[in-house]
Amino acid sequence: MYKYEFFNCLDSLITEVQTAVLATVGKDGRPKMRWMTPATLKERQGFIYCVAAINSDKVADLNKNPKVEWMIQSKALDRIINIKGFINIIDNPSMKTEILQTIGKRLNVFWKVNLQDTEFVVLETVLEEAVYLEPMKGKMERICFREGD
Repeated sequence: MYKYEFFNCLDSLITEVQTAVLATVGKDGRPKMRWMTPATLKERQGFIYCVAAINSDKVADLNKNPKVEWMIQSKALDRIINIKGFINIIDNPSMKTEILQTIGKRLNVFWKVNLQDTEFVVLETVLEEAVYLEPMKGKMERICFREGD
């Protein structure tokens, strides 16, 4: 699978399901998984974006260890994507506006959970490696995004 084909599959899957699981490394050194509302931006292939409350445990965990893994799956579980990468925490007004325009309508739960803390940051995942699965077809493809791979 070519990288551009993968990005089309990723964008299509995120558009379909609108949620994904993000695994970070917690302060105790153990994996911590959270449901998130991810987005891709057509002009910025190689990244996944989401938002987090600026004072959240998630942001504190990412400041200590930016390595993450995403799992995005279709409702029928016939397409699954796992992505390894690292997160950049972005506190830039124009980037916040762009992401809110993309996923703002899907952030109902985020705003309910963060009633007291409305300050947020953008989490930009830099993709390093992905595995694309179609388990019912026995298909598995690994895609590397690091230079030289």
